[in-house]
Amino acid sequence: MKAAARVSYVIRDEVEKYNRNGVNALQLDPALNRLFTAGRDSIIRIWSVNQHKQDPYIASMEHHTDWVNDIVLCCNGKTLISASSDTTVKVWNAHKGFCMSTLRTHKDYVKALAYAKDKELVASAGLDRQIFLWDVNTLTALTASNNTVTTSSLSGNKDSIYSLAMNQLGTIIVSGSTEKVLRVWDPRTCAKLMKLKGHTDNVKALLLNRDGTQCLSGSSDGTIRLWSLGQQRCIATYRVHDEGVWALQVNDAFTHVYSGGRDRKIYCTDLRNPDIRVLICEEKAPVLKMELDRSADPPPAIWVATTKSTVNKWTLKGIHNFRASGDYDNDCTNPITPLCTQPDQVIKGGASIIQCHILNDKRHILTKDTNNNVAYWDVLKACKVEDLGKVDFEDEIKKRFKMVYVPNWFSVDLKTGMLTITLDESDCFAAWVSAKDAGFSSPDGSDPKLNLGGLLLQALLEYWPRTHVNPMDEEENEVNHVNGEQENRVQKGNGYFQVPPHTPVIFGEAGGRTLFRLLCRDSGGETESMLLNETVPQWVIDITVDKNMPKFNKIPFYLQPHASSGAKTLKKDRLSASDMLQVRKVMEHVYEKIINLDNESQTTSSSNNEKPGEQEKEEDIAVLAEEKIELLCQDQVLDPNMDLRTVKHFIWKSGGDLTLHYRQKST
Repeated sequence: MKAAARVSYVIRDEVEKYNRNGVNALQLDPALNRLFTAGRDSIIRIWSVNQHKQDPYIASMEHHTDWVNDIVLCCNGKTLISASSDTTVKVWNAHKGFCMSTLRTHKDYVKALAYAKDKELVASAGLDRQIFLWDVNTLTALTASNNTVTTSSLSGNKDSIYSLAMNQLGTIIVSGSTEKVLRVWDPRTCAKLMKLKGHTDNVKALLLNRDGTQCLSGSSDGTIRLWSLGQQRCIATYRVHDEGVWALQVNDAFTHVYSGGRDRKIYCTDLRNPDIRVLICEEKAPVLKMELDRSADPPPAIWVATTKSTVNKWTLKGIHNFRASGDYDNDCTNPITPLCTQPDQVIKGGASIIQCHILNDKRHILTKDTNNNVAYWDVLKACKVEDLGKVDFEDEIKKRFKMVYVPNWFSVDLKTGMLTITLDESDCFAAWVSAKDAGFSSPDGSDPKLNLGGLLLQALLEYWPRTHVNPMDEEENEVNHVNGEQENRVQKGNGYFQVPPHTPVIFGEAGGRTLFRLLCRDSGGETESMLLNETVPQWVIDITVDKNMPKFNKIPFYLQPHASSGAKTLKKDRLSASDMLQVRKVMEHVYEKIINLDNESQTTSSSNNEKPGEQEKEEDIAVLAEEKIELLCQDQVLDPNMDLRTVKHFIWKSGGDLTLHYRQKST
């Protein structure tokens, strides 16, 4: 079997213009007036920061399948490198917005990047405790066929790495981790230089000065520390925040530090005189990243990203007069009036889904987002059916409850703020429904049984040429191919429904590692088609290419006369039927095979030899069965429309094989 073990897809709009979740990273390209944001919805977006533009959105860069944790702009803004929880580092053409190559060297979430501008050197690190060094010029020369990269690596971290810094000259690299220490290397020789102790919690942010002699660190312990690498010690501790410090920026002269974190406040502190500090602003959520606009000195503004999806730009005008005048409160414990109360510019974010409930039909999902809006979704057609607005979520669940039982056949993940549906081989084919119940009409008027997982896989790979079946024989195929008629005769998809062509489809390993991501409509492309041949697991090929539908689920049960019927208990015969069999069919079986046989044995001795039921047509049996028979489970009379799995799930509810009782209705 091939390495992939699961298939996922994301239900979303064709163009996702707004950040849907917290923003983890920012990069500013002042030359082009562009801001890059990367976040928890897995998408990197490009924005115009020219304030005259009505709509700041320019484009999206999509290829990652999990949170994007960090980004760096290299080569004077031409190349962007990104690090993600999908365990990859990606190289992008920043001007055109497409992914040039994917680096799969890390074995776990990649949390941080560092960049040495003078050397065009990038470092990446994460939860696998490894630091890899990449030469950017080598990375940009990679192609789809030539993408092997040899890298230097730095090991020695004992814990997951959350922060990384390299000086501009590429002579020093520092990492911060849950180990609470700073580890320092020389990237040129990969030699370990030192270990700096002092923080009492995870080190979440790091900065180095140009020549690599001083380092600033921000930690979840709430402090900022200034280290002298020459003296190998902490030379100052700044207690500015009430809670963890998660983001740092420093001016070019390395005299003033801008800090933000869990307490939502952003301060500017004079490193030479820590009593001089200014509260710049207060955000509405914990601060994850900041980016100084370095187009002037002092910096005119700072961009701030938080756990919410909106990104704000705050002006720093007047901050230096403020510092000089001494018109401030030295004591951070007292409320300080923020310098800015309104952001200068806002890049509006969208809502992210934070709650979901899979309805009993195992096809529809109700969700609630960060704006308290409730929506109703169709998993099969991969789309939103209806926006219900600000209604009560629990009430809506109750209102839509139906007493039907369909087995679980998919799982839902809300990590990106959008619905990601995952199909695993183990339970993907558990759900069968009748076409009529699913609202699908069959051309011949019949009511076939449909496997939801099977149909969905066929819809997701509808554009992949290998799945196209032609009912004609090969010779005829060739003739029609010449006549250009073949396309019309090829059966694509499943014949019942389609998913939107822009739906992202992800093939991954059970551990969550992504093997391949593509848009539904692109699976017909030459490169994509080739990659699918290498990636699609056999269990998916069985259904989509070979059209081998899975077997029906059987349910064992016992049938006994009800105590009130006076009939003697039968020898326990273990019966078995499709778990979708309706109670009505069991009633017909009881009427025809048990009740009628009883009546027959009683009337054989009578002079009239006409056997009851002999003249009855099949459809009459169904009517008579419902008129004359009741079926019970746990002493509850069953609805003839219910199927056996629903009876077992909602009424039987106990271990062991399902037992049904029958009795004749009293006339």
